[in-house]
Amino acid sequence: MKIAIQGLTVSALAAALLGMAGCSGMSTQDKYTVGGAAAGAVGGALLGGGTLGTVGGGVVGGVVGHEIGKDKK
Repeated sequence: MKIAIQGLTVSALAAALLGMAGCSGMSTQDKYTVGGAAAGAVGGALLGGGTLGTVGGGVVGGVVGHEIGKDKK
């Protein structure tokens, strides 16, 4: 059991590092857009409980993140 937990921890860490490396060439506005879409999708899934809530939350979060990121330089 301990080996499985260690393997899961290493896998999660590797996924996080690869995810951060994928954002290195993005502009600040792009990062805010992606972050907003991810947060909106999670919120939509929790509140809406279905595919429509997840997609709708992702779209709304992406638009909000995009607009907030315009002012950041």
